[in-house]
This record gives sequence, structure tokens and C-alpha cells, in this order.
Amino acid sequence: MQDFHQWNGFEGRIWKEEVNVRDFIQKNYHPYDGDESFLAGPTQATDKLWGALQKLQKEERAKGGVLDCETKVVSGLTSYGPGYIDPELKDLEQVVGLQTDKPLKRAFMPYGGIKMAVQAAENYGYEIDPELKKIFTQYMTTHNDAVFGAYTPEMRLARKTHVVTGLPDTYGRGRIVGDYRRIALYGIDYLIQAKEQDKLNCGCGNMYDEVIRLREEIQMQINALKGMKEMAKIYGYDISQPAKNAKEACQWLYFGYLAAVKTQNGAAMSVGRISTFLDIYFERDLKNGVLTEEEAQELIDHLTMKFRMVKFARIPSYNQLFSGDPTWATLEVAGIGMDGRSMVTKTDFRFLHTLENMGPSPEPNLTVLYSSALGENFKKYAAKISVDTSSIQYENDDVMKPVWGDDYSICCCVSATQTGKEIQFFGARANLGKALLYAINGGFDEKHRIQVGPKMAPITSEYLDYKEVMEKYEFWLDWLADIYVNTLNLIHYMHDKYYYEAAEMALIDTDVRRTFATGIAGFSHVIDSLSAIKYAKVKVIRDEEGISKDFEIEGDFPKYGNDDDRADEIGVWLLKTFLEKIKRRHTYRNSEATTSILTITSNLVYGEATGAMPDGRKAYTPFAPGASPSYGAEQNGLLASLNSVAKLPYHWSLDGISNTQTINPGALGHSEEERKENLVQVLDGYFDQGAHHLNVNVFGTEKLLDAMEHPEKEEYANFTIRVSGYAVKFIDLTRKQQLDVISRTCHGVL
Repeated sequence: MQDFHQWNGFEGRIWKEEVNVRDFIQKNYHPYDGDESFLAGPTQATDKLWGALQKLQKEERAKGGVLDCETKVVSGLTSYGPGYIDPELKDLEQVVGLQTDKPLKRAFMPYGGIKMAVQAAENYGYEIDPELKKIFTQYMTTHNDAVFGAYTPEMRLARKTHVVTGLPDTYGRGRIVGDYRRIALYGIDYLIQAKEQDKLNCGCGNMYDEVIRLREEIQMQINALKGMKEMAKIYGYDISQPAKNAKEACQWLYFGYLAAVKTQNGAAMSVGRISTFLDIYFERDLKNGVLTEEEAQELIDHLTMKFRMVKFARIPSYNQLFSGDPTWATLEVAGIGMDGRSMVTKTDFRFLHTLENMGPSPEPNLTVLYSSALGENFKKYAAKISVDTSSIQYENDDVMKPVWGDDYSICCCVSATQTGKEIQFFGARANLGKALLYAINGGFDEKHRIQVGPKMAPITSEYLDYKEVMEKYEFWLDWLADIYVNTLNLIHYMHDKYYYEAAEMALIDTDVRRTFATGIAGFSHVIDSLSAIKYAKVKVIRDEEGISKDFEIEGDFPKYGNDDDRADEIGVWLLKTFLEKIKRRHTYRNSEATTSILTITSNLVYGEATGAMPDGRKAYTPFAPGASPSYGAEQNGLLASLNSVAKLPYHWSLDGISNTQTINPGALGHSEEERKENLVQVLDGYFDQGAHHLNVNVFGTEKLLDAMEHPEKEEYANFTIRVSGYAVKFIDLTRKQQLDVISRTCHGVL
């Protein structure tokens, strides 16, 4: 049995004999049931560093969104010397390390696609070194080049028309969360030994292609672990051995995350579930008298500051899909263990407290793993933070824990994976709204004026017949599932081949479980469209070519978002049906197919690609985000809307069901205490029904309007809102995106 002196005071056996962070946590953490009164305010060092960083962020905004961009160095683990927020203040940094050599400087990351990396730089006025462009164009194959070289004509058409969209074919796929805690608990040398043993055990029999590939991948992981050691030495640290105290635990863990964001520009680069783990180190140091509460909070503040600084160079089309410059550095707190103990610790409070010590921020994407069984003190404190900052989201631990256990991480906005045991292949969205129009128009694209997929007979009747529409829609959903899964299989094959995530995978079990994440866009509009066809009369207005250009609705119909089973059951049918069609297909590396109702902020892009729909939505206007009801459809208050979304079974949407709601402060009450208590009651009732997710915004439309017109006001510099699974600074959105947010329902009553 391995034993390090750094483990003195820690209990348990299994985690010492194998890489098993969960066992370490369960044997050593202590739940905290108290309130927030123990928390400490920001230290002088925190105020100075955060002040320096905010000044840089202001300069970044003034320069059009990018402060600086690398043009001569390919990003890697040891590409740069040490970097600090401010060299004159570097001794104040309790957690060190930057992606590049300067704060907020975007790295040059060409392996996902040289054209994309060059375009991202040029978009902000930077010119990539010609020799690097030549190398990655003539002598290297990038992920993007490989994907587009292998695409079929049908795949290209589906991508062009946005019936399949947001694909990770022009950037890193992301959603792979390394178990960064392993570096702190075991040290790099121990992890290298474990991977070398896995390599010895791999391929003892026949050298099948899968075995050969796995052996190569393990060696890449070992090389990455060695590279992490060298990266840490640049800052004067030796991470070969376990962390000996709380400060080292934070630093060692951050070095693992830093390795990931130095080598990948994934769509989501999550931090994972680290609060309960770190609390074990804090409690030991506090007990031994070598750490104060002020120092503990300072460590968490500085660690959080580093997560807030992660930046990537993005192309304009990416920013349209995922607005607000997000990285989805998702970090979870709370939850309840399999043994029934609350996993809330003082460090969970400390992470939420960063939103008070340093103000609201989109990153890290703070996520409360919620259960009504959590302690009232913690629930009220989380509610207070929501009311004050609109910067956190909630996910239902009671529905996720039976699937993922009690040591899962949120790998993007809302999707769960077992930490260190599992990865997810990110899959963007299938546009089910456009597929409904294909059913009506025989596969002819209403915007691009081209045939997409097989040429089928369109519906020619003046009024839509529900039975006929459903028969044709089933066919087009089947076609869409087929082209969608095949496209994703191709993308992920090429990503593994040309842009493998060695740093993250080095911190995940070699015998890894894989899920295949698909997604749905246009969900609420399809529900309401089918409901209108079934319960009202929908007349098709066609153009000179016989293609639908608008619809007239005669009579009323039930709408999703009003707790009306007639509409809500259509949503359940749609979710289950599409998932079943996805699951009939072969998925890459024998992964398990899942789906989500989640659109990030790409609800604008999907809507702009989609014509008028039978629910009354006008052509090329935004979709409602995620699983949220359509704008204006909710007529019976917040609780009725939540009840509709809660009917969607998480069982059929294991990749997540994103619901974003905005509540006028007055609807929650007139005092802070009343608002906290009412929000807790709303959360308890919603999640006890089995609902999966809730973004909580607490502000009025008038604040959004003022921020849009007066972004220069100091009060709006860090004004953060939840959009669809993640948060953004409102003033970082384009005007079109801001108007979309403003048009969403703001509930004035519960």
C-alpha cells in the first residue's frame, strides 16, 4: 500500500491502493450545516489583483473584445515562461499560472483548424506568422481539414442549411473534464506509474486496431503528465509528489486545469467538482493552526480569479453560436452523497462567496447540485446569491445521482459525467423546427431554396392535417437522426486522430466510459406547432413555388409552458421519439447515445435559419432557448411554466434539459429574507417534481433596457445574466442578442 507523508491525517485505504478520489472524499470530508457567518471578506491582495484584472478587462472591451493575441508561438504545456496578472503584484498571487505569457492574451491553437485559428486572429487585427501558416497548411493535417475532407455531400448540405448545426468541426469539442484533483492527491509521478501499468496491461493478446490506438493514446497521456511537471517547474513548483497543504492542493489542481486550457480550445472547458475535495485540505490546515479563514477564502478567491481569466481566440461564426465569449468553466457545489450525507462544506460557501468578494461573473459557471434535502442554511445562502447576482444555476442532484453517482461533474453547461471515469462526445444540435418544415415542404429548404435529403412529396392541402403531418414528420426525424449521428461519428473520429485531449485524458481512467451527446433545437416551437395543428386550424400560406412562407391560425390551442397536459405531452413524445431514433444508430467507439434540450445562445442562429412555423412564430426570428417555453406563450405565471418543463423525464434526456427563467424581484417579495425564502420554495417544488435544471435571473426588463442603452455605466461592467445553461456579461452580447434576452418572458407573478 502506497503511503506519502503528505497524507498524514487522512483516513481510508482503498484510495491509497488505487487512483480513487471519490473514496478519499467519502472517507475524509465533513458536512457543514451552519450558515455563512464564518465567511471572510476579500483580503487586500485580492482587492489589488482583482482591481488590476478589472482594469485589463475594461481595456479588452475597449479594444473590441480581445486585449492581445499570440501570432508566433503554438500553444503548448511549456510554450511560455511564467506569466502573472501584474508582474509588480506577482508576490500577491496565491495561485499562479496563465494560459500564455500575459493576462487575457489569446493563444494560437491551430490543431483544431489552421483556417479557423488564422481567421480568429485576423478578425481582431492580428497576423499569424507566415511560416506557422505554411507548416499547418502544407505539412500538418488539422482536425478541421480532416473533417471537411471526409464529409459527404449530404452532410455538407445539412450543415449549410443548419438542420444540423453548431457542430464541433471547426474548434475543439470540449466537454472532457480531467479529474484535476488527482494531481493534488497523488502527484504526477504516481499517476505516470498508473498509466504505465495500464499500458503494460493493454494488448496482451492480439493487436487489433482498437488496442493499437489505445496504446498510442496512453503514451500520449504519459507524455502529457511529464509535460505538466515541466510546466509547473516554470513557476518554481514540483508537482511530482502529492500536495502537502491547502495552498498546494489548490495550486496542483489548477496546474492540471491549466494544462487542459493550454492545449485545447474546446467548446466547454469545465473545472469539475472540486469544492468538497479541497475542503478536506482546508479543514486539516485550519485544525492544525497553519491556515486562517481569511487565508482560506483568499485561496478560493484567487483560484476563482484564474478561472475567470480563461480566454480563447474564436471566429465570428462561433461567437454567433455561443455569444458572450464563454468558456463554460463549470464548477459544482453541494449535492448529497450516496450514503445520504450532505456534501455541502464550508468551501461550497466560499466558492459562492467569491461572487460577493469579487462581484458577479459568468465564469466559472457556478452550479448548485440541488436537492430539497440540503440544509436550509445553504439553500437560503444560494438563493441570496441568485437574487443578488443572477450568476448561478441549479441542477437536480436527486435525478442525476442515481445515474452518475455522487462524484459527477457538469462537463459543459448542464451535462453530467462521472468525474475521472467518463467522457462525453459533444454533438451540438439537430434543428427539429426546420425538420417539421421539411415534412411540410418535402425536404425543400425554405431559406436556401435547395433540396436537402431525399425528394419527398410535400403537403399540398390548404389546411394541415395532424395525422398527415405526423406521418411525414416521423420520416424526416428518422432522416435527421441518421445524417446527424453519421456526421458526429466522422467528427469525433477525426478529433481523436488529429486533436486528442491528452492532458485531460491523462487524468481520466484508461478504461473510460463514453457517452454520445446529441441535442435538440426548436423544441417549444415544434410542440406548439403540432398543438396548433391538432387543436386549431392551421392554414398554409405558400409562395409561388408552393413552399410555405407563413401560417394562419384559426382558433386557440394549448401552449407548452402553461401546465396543460395536452401541449406538454407532445413535448414528452417529441423527446422520447427523437432519442429512440438516435439510439438506433451506431455511435462512435461504442458510446452510449444521449440527448439534450439545450441551445446555449445559438437559439438566435437556429431561428435565423428557420422559416415561419405553424405555432405563429415568424420566419427567421429567434427560437426560445433550450427547453424554455416560447416567448409570450406562458400565460399563467412562473409556477405553471416550471410545471410544464418538469414533466420532461430526465431519463430520456441525460445530456440535460435547460430551462432559463427571469423573475421580477417584486414577484419574490419585498425584503431580502422574503425573496430568499420564496426562491427556496420555488426550487424545492420544481426539483421535487423531477425537473432537471433551472437558470435563475432576478431582475426586471427595465434594467436590461438601461444596460443596453448605457453600457458605459459602472454598475453594468459586471452585470451578469443566465442565458441558457451558462452566464454572460450582458454588455458583451451583441445588440441583436440583447434584444432576444429582453424579449423573453419576465415573470411578474409566481
